This record gives sequence, structure tokens and C-alpha cells, in this order.
Amino acid sequence: MTHIDAELYQLLGQNLTMLQKGALVLSKSYKICHKIGMKKDYTFEELTEFEALSSRFARLVDLLIQKIFRLIDEINLTPEGTIRDSINRAEKNQLIDSAESLVEMKRLRNQISHEYIVEKLTHLFERIVVLVPVLLDCINRTQQYCAKNLHAKS
Repeated sequence: MTHIDAELYQLLGQNLTMLQKGALVLSKSYKICHKIGMKKDYTFEELTEFEALSSRFARLVDLLIQKIFRLIDEINLTPEGTIRDSINRAEKNQLIDSAESLVEMKRLRNQISHEYIVEKLTHLFERIVVLVPVLLDCINRTQQYCAKNLHAKS
């Protein structure tokens, strides 16, 4: 294994650790928000919980697509291509059921990241709550894929 390969595996391991920790926090946040439920108006505390869920969701989507999928492609010597190429390869590797669901998560992540008015952010909560279990499943599959297919090469 070359020095560059060793660095890629180390970076992947670090990112997978961050992903796993983030998934645990996202899961706890999801349970709290799921219990609160969808409403027209939220208390300050409820809104704070949903904002935390939204932020955690956005960060994990970004980490998964921008860092981990790209590292998997690089380790597998796959040409980088577009984000969509990386998402399509993730579907091919069965890390996700549908590339479209991850594209939707990426679009939702962009909306979350660029929305500064709380009232406008609340309309995104319902989609986030629906997509969190899909994201957590994708994270689990990615961790299993890396453990089975990538660490065996090191």
C-alpha cells in the first residue's frame, strides 16, 4: 500500500467515525422531534429541537456525499465526476435504495443551509422527519460497505 493509499484509508476512517457519532446524535434528535410531531405553531423549545434536527441532518448529508462517497470513489480508483455521479455509484453499490432519495436530501440540505427565516424553515421539518430514517439507513449501509469492502484492502 502506498503512502497516499494509507492517508486515504485514514481519512476515510476519521470521516466514518464522525459519521457514526453524528448519526447517534441525529437519531436522538429525531426521536425527540418525532415525539413532538408536526404542528402549525411550535413552542420556542420545540422549535429549537427541530432546528437542531435540521442542522444535524444537513451536516450528515454533506459529510456523507461530499466526503465519504468521494473518498470511496477515490479509494476504488473511480474518476471523481459530479456529485450526481457519486450518488449514482452509491446506488449501484447498494449504499442507498434510490439515488433520487439522496438527491432530494441534498436539495433539502441546500434549502436548510440557505434559509435564515425561522418561519420558512418550519415548512421543511416534515420532509426532514420523513428522510431521517432513510439517511440513517444509508449511513448504516455505508459503514457496512466500508467495513466489508474497503478495510479488507488495507
